[in-house]
Formats: sequence, structure tokens, C-alpha cells
Amino acid sequence: MSSDAADRQIDLRSDTVTRPTPAMWEAMHSAALGDDVLGDDPTVILLQQTVAERLGKEAGLYVPSGTMSNQLALKAQTEAGDHALLAGGAHIFLYEAGAPAFLCGLLTRTLEAPRGWIEWPQIEAAMHPQNVHCAPTRLVCLENTHNQAGGIIFPQEKMIEIGARAREHGLRVHLDGARLWHTHVATGLSLADLAAPCDTVSVCFSKGLGAPVGSVLVGDRQTIDRAYRFRKMWGGGMRQSGLLAGACLYALEHHIDRLAEDHAHARMLAEGLDHPSLSVNHPVDTNIVVFDVEGPGRDEALLDHLAAHGVLGIGFGPGRVRMIPHLDTSTEDIHRTLAALNSFR
Repeated sequence: MSSDAADRQIDLRSDTVTRPTPAMWEAMHSAALGDDVLGDDPTVILLQQTVAERLGKEAGLYVPSGTMSNQLALKAQTEAGDHALLAGGAHIFLYEAGAPAFLCGLLTRTLEAPRGWIEWPQIEAAMHPQNVHCAPTRLVCLENTHNQAGGIIFPQEKMIEIGARAREHGLRVHLDGARLWHTHVATGLSLADLAAPCDTVSVCFSKGLGAPVGSVLVGDRQTIDRAYRFRKMWGGGMRQSGLLAGACLYALEHHIDRLAEDHAHARMLAEGLDHPSLSVNHPVDTNIVVFDVEGPGRDEALLDHLAAHGVLGIGFGPGRVRMIPHLDTSTEDIHRTLAALNSFR
């Protein structure tokens, strides 16, 4: 190992910490630009059309973040005072700053999801009766892969059942697919098949794919047109955003298949762990590894120990530390990280 490599900090806090590759910078530099608020940025238009086509939907909308994309989906498919159902630990519920209540006026309920997914009988049991006393249940929100559960893949057969039964009951289904690319690579299922059971899907380009900014919300034309209005209302309209969309298009063409490397690196982390106080208590389906740390305060001690060895992880709740290999992670980095983990005292 070279001294430069040994001194380099390994940042595994998230797959959002990547930097654009030289080729991605070039794609950004050469992107054709317009004014997206006026609807004439050609690179944004191409990105929206391309993502919608790949996911089998009518239309797409480019937005600055995954949080905005998810919240636009909620807002565009509900009215204030409606009831929405989510899996326990959902990113929309835990990590979007209370936006379903503040921005969308929704009453939300989370359902037990120890494995990262919910099933139709849970949803049916949680639906409100249709009477004047109850907030009408309008929307079901799913997540694939499920961040809090350790990058778990939502079983496709369960997703299909939920989509079909939701339609029978007049419910809309939104999929937080920030890392849907990972499910596609791990399962071999097409993006269109993965998206088919859901009315709207949000996909993110700054998680895993290495682009600096942006998500796309896809769905039917009427829903996306409604989301477009709310994007403007919430200040999400950007001008020459083709500069950023160019990075997303490059990532779409060049960085999806390589996600298999991140999955392999995550498995190396889990399988190479050899420590009596550390464990991985979830299947490593994709690129996320969550470590359970025995002992009060030992999670913070582990993070300090790792930092002293040039490795960054992130606290993920009491007694838990998360690591996510990504575009900028090498196999050598994984070996260094394992050495740091296994030397923890």
C-alpha cells in the first residue's frame, strides 16, 4: 500500500459523499442549457423523458433533492387532512423533517416493518373506515431499498400484491426508490418492472450514482403536472439546471452497472467482520451495512476509533453504526476499514 493511500480518509458515512468523476465533469460542462423554470432546458427535458421511459411512466420531473421528490409525490396525490400509511423506519417519516405534516397536512401512520417491508393485510387493517369521523386513507408509501433496514430489497411479489389491491381500494401508491438502481442491479429486474406496481416513484442520482444534485419523480402526466406546480411553490424551480441534469444523464448511462462493486464491497465488510462486540444483524442485499455495537456508548467510541484510523462511519441510532461503500470506495479501502473495525477495543 502506498503512503498516500494509507493516509487517505475513507468516507463511508453515505453514498452521497462522492465527487463527480472527470468524465462526469465533462458531461456537465458540455450540457446544453436553457431555463428550466420556463420549460426549455433541453438537458433537463431529456433527463425527465429518459427516466420516465426507463421506469415505464408517462412523465418525469427533475427536482433538487430526494426529500422534495417524495414530498411532491405526497402533495400531488393527497389533500390536507388525508391519511397516509408508511412502513416503520421509512425515510419519508424519519428523515424528512416532518414534511408530510408541515408541507402536505397529512395524518401519517407507520406500520410494523422489522424486515423493511409491509404486507397488504397490514395496510388493509390500518385503513380508516369511510365515514365523516375519519381522515380518508389515500396513499401508501413504500421504500426500495429500505435505508433504515440496511438496504433491504422489498420483495417484488409483495410489491405487486400491494399495488393491485391498493387500486381495488382506490388508494395511490408512492415508492421512495432513492436506491431503486441497487434493487435493479441486485435482482436483474428491469426498472420498469420494479416501478410498475406504484403510481409514482422517486429516484435519486446523488445516492450511489455519484451525481452531485438531483432526483426525478415519475408518474402519470396529470400527477406530474400537479407536482410541477408545487415544485414552483416550494422554490424548487432552477434555471440552467441542465448543468446538473447532465451529471445525472452521465450517471444513468455509466454508473448503474458498477453498483455491483458497491454490493460486493458491502458483503466484504459484513463477512470480514471478526469482533466479539460487533455484529451485522440484517441481510446485506445491496450497499448498506449496519453494525450493532454492544455496550452503552460504545457506538460513539467505535466512531471515534474509526476516525482515528482514517475511516468515517455514521451513527444510526443507539448502538448502531452505518457504513455505505460507493463510487469512491476501493477494495483496498474495505480492507483498511475491516482492519480498523476488528482492532476496536
